[in-house]
Amino acid sequence: MSGNFLTLSEDIWVLSPKYFNFPFPITLTMIHMGFSGLVAFFLIRVFKVVSPVKMTFEIYATCVIPISAFFASSLWFGNTAYLFISVAFIQMLKALMPVATFLMAVICGTDKLRCDVFANMVLEYLLKLRLVLTQVLLQKKGLTLNPITSLYYIAPCSFVFLFVPWYLLEMPGMEVSQIKFNIWIFFSNALCALALNFSIFLVIGRTGAVTIRVAGVLKDWILIALSTVIFPESTITKLNIIGYAIALCGVVLYNYLKAKDIRSTQIPGEYH
Repeated sequence: MSGNFLTLSEDIWVLSPKYFNFPFPITLTMIHMGFSGLVAFFLIRVFKVVSPVKMTFEIYATCVIPISAFFASSLWFGNTAYLFISVAFIQMLKALMPVATFLMAVICGTDKLRCDVFANMVLEYLLKLRLVLTQVLLQKKGLTLNPITSLYYIAPCSFVFLFVPWYLLEMPGMEVSQIKFNIWIFFSNALCALALNFSIFLVIGRTGAVTIRVAGVLKDWILIALSTVIFPESTITKLNIIGYAIALCGVVLYNYLKAKDIRSTQIPGEYH
């Protein structure tokens, strides 16, 4: 959770025009993926900390590539969202109605289509799908992958996926003379992202996607509280808190029942 908050805080600080003013979320995400892939490469190929696994083309095509696509997309959209809406609002959106309900409200004329809200809801589903696919790769494909080997295969592929939108969307508007570049800021930011990526793959490999979603409920509460302290513009009202608490109760109950149902369908030998 601390790694998540540190990464979010640094990302917001770097991207926000009120602070460091580096409004290039795809570029920032590519720096994260490039740094993570480079560290994983040195740990495996140079320092021999862990051994690489035998990755077949079938597993790479059916698992690594889809996971990398969703991983890159979720990070890209997530960083983009911080340019327009606050951390507290983003975390609250995660506990709101699903996309289908939101679209029905728009169709019925009871709500207006907001791109930032809709994009964040789509992002939440991409995150869930990414977690499930990652769990399949780590636990169900017969591979012994740890966080280092996972990043070794996924980070470079994610970097390649991000290159196309970066080339089309961000590169034409980037002027080197106007870009602030501080090696220590970007290095510390990439280091926090690396620690977060390691922790994500470690937790998924040891537990599962459902466990992460249940634990994420508490994480969202803490992120909302800390974001309002660190970023003054990220304010919340009493009505926001009451509404989020009600939605949160539903999320907790749903996650608990779903986790209970999954455990009841598993045989004892499947537990890790």
